[in-house]
Amino acid sequence: MNGMPQPYGLLAEVTHQCPLHCVYCSNPLALLDRQDELATEDWVRVIREAAGLGVVQVHFSGGEPLVRGDLETLVAECRALGLYTNLITSGLGLTQSRARSLVSAGLNSAQLSIQGDAAESTNLVAASKRFDKKEDAARIIREAGLPLNMNVVLHRMNLLRLDAIIDVCVSWGAERLELANTQYYGWALSNRDLLLPSKAQLEEAVGVYRRRKAELAGRMELLWILSDYYEPYPKPCMGGWAQTALTVAPDGTVYPCPVAAEITTMDFSSVRDHDLAWIWSKSAAFEAFRGTEWMADPCRSCPRKEVDFGGCRCQAFALTGDPARTDPVCMHSPDHHLVENALVRADQVDVAAGGEMIRDKLVYRRPHMSQRRG
Repeated sequence: MNGMPQPYGLLAEVTHQCPLHCVYCSNPLALLDRQDELATEDWVRVIREAAGLGVVQVHFSGGEPLVRGDLETLVAECRALGLYTNLITSGLGLTQSRARSLVSAGLNSAQLSIQGDAAESTNLVAASKRFDKKEDAARIIREAGLPLNMNVVLHRMNLLRLDAIIDVCVSWGAERLELANTQYYGWALSNRDLLLPSKAQLEEAVGVYRRRKAELAGRMELLWILSDYYEPYPKPCMGGWAQTALTVAPDGTVYPCPVAAEITTMDFSSVRDHDLAWIWSKSAAFEAFRGTEWMADPCRSCPRKEVDFGGCRCQAFALTGDPARTDPVCMHSPDHHLVENALVRADQVDVAAGGEMIRDKLVYRRPHMSQRRG
């Protein structure tokens, strides 16, 4: 790779506060308090610096970004700079008046998450019974004139309900549905033995996806995010470490991807101390795994090194404690047995087990839990 890459996307994690407690949440185990969050003026500066770097899309996320009362100010700043904006939301807290004010500020799109096709699945996975609020949010998004994009994280507790989940999204008027198989970091890794599906479950779900994708062509777009534990090679790390996008956490720490905060052996810079341009181009953490020169074998001599870039650095750290290791998902990784062992356990879990039996074993995303683990 020649020259400094230019990021096109900014994930602005404006808060870790959230009304849901999802067992697969991508936020770090050490959740940040409101008092740690960047002030409005800091976020405005970050957005301006991102535009200067070449960013064209800003995705507002959290936690639940709607808990920030200044969200309209941030969206308006993006519009003034000509940036495309997307709201990633649970839908809880979205009212008609809030949707109108966000659209007036310049919001371009919204992505609504659901945990399943009914209140029971929402309660099991997110410790919330407010499935009705999600349906309300879908209606509010459509009535505000925004395209309704939806997302559901898939795992062994809802994969068998995939047809019904798709039906719900169709009935709510979704234009696009992202079927995202659980990625095992942080909270999801803590719950991996209960979330990781068996191979048979996954294969059945892939069949449902393909059938419904063909059936709904031209009506609703379906996207399938791979369950990489079952792939022979790892997924590329965001197009390569620090190549295409950056994430700013609620406290201003900047990461090359949404889950890099889990790599506790690396020091990541903050916008409180440096501007984004310096962090992107000169900080040690962003330079650490750019390109391929950092690689050791088997990656260094692998013909796929420019395809998957050695896999996910965050996953390598999560499973081995060393972010420079070959992603254990790779069939050539010396640590591949770690993934194989997890798959063996997944085939041994009782597929029919559910309800309160599973609830008692799940680790829910809660601040007090993160503090105890931190």
